[in-house]
Amino acid sequence: MRSMNGSRRNSGSSLVSSSSASSNLSHLEEDTWILWGRIVNEWDEWRKKKEKLLKELIRKGIPHHFRAIVWQLLCSATDMPVKNQYSELLKMSSPCEKLIRRDIARTYPEHEFFKGQDSLGQEVLFNVMKAYSLVDREVGYCQGSAFIVGLLLMQMPEEEAFCVFVRLMQEYRLRELFKPSMAELGLCIYQFEYMLQEQLPELNIHFRSQSFLTSMYASSWFLTLFLTTFPLPVATRVFDIFMYEGLEIIFRVGMALLQFNQAELIQLDMEGMSQHFQKVIPHQFDSCPDKLILRAYQVKYNPKKMKRLEKEYAAIKNKEMEEQIEIKRLRTENRLLKQRIETLEKESAALADRLIQGQVTRAQEAEENYIIKRELAVVKQQCSLATENLQKAQSTIRQLQDQQGNPRFTEEFVTHLETELEQSRLRESETLSALKEMQDKVLDMEKKHSLLPDENNVARLQEELKALTVREAEALTGLRDLQQHVKDLSDTWQAHVTRTSGRWKESPRKAALGELQDELMGTRLREAQAQAELHRLRQRVVELETQDQIHSNLLTRTEQACAGLQEKLQYITAQNKGLQTQLSETKRKHAESECKSKEEVMAVRLREADSMAAVAEMRQRIAELEIQREEGMIQGQLNNSDSSQYIRELKDQIDELKAEIRLMKGPKPFEDSMAFDGIHIVSHLAVDDDSLHSSDEELLASPMGVGALQDVLYPLSPRNTRFLRGAGSSGKESSTDSEPEEPTTAPGLQPPLLFGEALGK
Repeated sequence: MRSMNGSRRNSGSSLVSSSSASSNLSHLEEDTWILWGRIVNEWDEWRKKKEKLLKELIRKGIPHHFRAIVWQLLCSATDMPVKNQYSELLKMSSPCEKLIRRDIARTYPEHEFFKGQDSLGQEVLFNVMKAYSLVDREVGYCQGSAFIVGLLLMQMPEEEAFCVFVRLMQEYRLRELFKPSMAELGLCIYQFEYMLQEQLPELNIHFRSQSFLTSMYASSWFLTLFLTTFPLPVATRVFDIFMYEGLEIIFRVGMALLQFNQAELIQLDMEGMSQHFQKVIPHQFDSCPDKLILRAYQVKYNPKKMKRLEKEYAAIKNKEMEEQIEIKRLRTENRLLKQRIETLEKESAALADRLIQGQVTRAQEAEENYIIKRELAVVKQQCSLATENLQKAQSTIRQLQDQQGNPRFTEEFVTHLETELEQSRLRESETLSALKEMQDKVLDMEKKHSLLPDENNVARLQEELKALTVREAEALTGLRDLQQHVKDLSDTWQAHVTRTSGRWKESPRKAALGELQDELMGTRLREAQAQAELHRLRQRVVELETQDQIHSNLLTRTEQACAGLQEKLQYITAQNKGLQTQLSETKRKHAESECKSKEEVMAVRLREADSMAAVAEMRQRIAELEIQREEGMIQGQLNNSDSSQYIRELKDQIDELKAEIRLMKGPKPFEDSMAFDGIHIVSHLAVDDDSLHSSDEELLASPMGVGALQDVLYPLSPRNTRFLRGAGSSGKESSTDSEPEEPTTAPGLQPPLLFGEALGK
């Protein structure tokens, strides 16, 4: 009986314990709901006075039904001017509509809300993305942002999701991530690589040995905030913390994943690591997201070091930009120098052509002179033959004169005279033809010499003129002698005709002989005239040779002048190169001085920004202390009074004080700089489509490329074909941060934004 009673007692106690556990769980859930309800109702008080407790609760996870309102409160998106413009933005057309339509079908394809073409989820997602592309035309649309908007639409209506997304882009560095240049993504990758090198050196060495770049696996983490990596329950927990702490949680979770998988990754090659990141890592924490959060907050994260890395990255980028500008300048100078070299080469080729043409002309003239000399030698030979014939004729005349006393002439003698006469006529005709050819060639030479340039050297011309005058005088003297000789011959002939005219009338035979003698004498006279003409032609040939010598001297001087000009050109070219070298050195020194001055100005602005942030923080702290003092005084009055009327009056007074506090705080710095009150909505029909470039088209020129980004955003993993779980998560024990609590910035202040504004100035 005792055993039975004991067993009953034990069974009863077990039933009681199980029922108590279930009741405790339900009570815990009810307490969580009540607690978050109080937090939402008393948000300003919790955000100011219970910030550490609020941070711990957010790390444990925000209840599903409170996420919409809590996310809006965390990013201050409850009252935004752009919300009133949402309906007007939907009526306009955006240049990014085709790109948005293309990517919508690939955003959460297995989720019920977005499944099916032209579903409600796809339509509202398209509306939000289109409205933002019109509000922020610089960013437009970028792959990856649709996943963030899709998660927001799972929790809240489209207008509220649009306001939250605008606030995220403004204050959470997402706008810099999604800009066409993706400069912020490069900074995040640089900082993450430094953390990997510092905390996991062995894994970093393995990645480098396998050429496994950080951007190959970490780009999607920063662009989609792990929404394409983890299932929705785990990704939503990470997004809760991101809404409160910013990109720090992305660095922590990414480093925690690498620490957890270090042993397996070191054993794999590049392809194996890619498969591991796509298939194994996304499902390691499906059952226990708290374990991932705990490991994330065990990672060492130093904000000051991250700020220093940000400055180093900015300096590196500025240096790269300066180097690109310098390279572009050098390329331009090189192109100009090449053009100048080509021009000089063309000029040199033209001078060489002119020189060769002159040499060819000289060779042609030399050849023509050689031909003329040969012909002149032939003429001289003919002249010598004619002289010999003349001498023979003279001897014959003397013989005839000696035989004038003998009246009898034989027929053989007459026949001999006729033969000699025919030969003389033949030689005369040949001489005349040669004379005509020489005259034609002389005319051609005169024409060619008339085309040659005149001599500019007066001294040489005078010398040549003197030599020519001397030669001409000699030629004229010879011509006068020849003319005198011809005249003497004519006189002798006339005397001979006078003496023989009376005696040859007696006999016809004597008359025929006289005619032959007369004709012979005429032939000799014509031969003398031909010799005179030949002498004149020789004089002309001498003149032509003189002119040829003159032109040869002119061509020689021209060649010397050309050589001098080429030497001068080489000297000027060398001098120009020296001047260009000096100019390049001067420009380099000037660029270095400008760079130093810019760095000094940047340092001064950074110090000003830090001082402004410190002053704002101190003012915020003073206001909080004054508020605490007022609340303490009011709380003391409440404790000393029992009257409900008086309590209501005091509560009204507290509400008034809170309203005054909100007015004292004023708008946040980012709202002042990037408020949407003054948005001027212009119809897309009045804007040129070419002026609004798609972020995807500009992404083609980015270092990552479209292919790499699509591989990052839409990996071929079984997760894309999996039904996503609900967003609810059970409340479990929260992990505590292993590091000491760091001071947080006051609400409404964003140090990264101040730093960005300082850089922008």
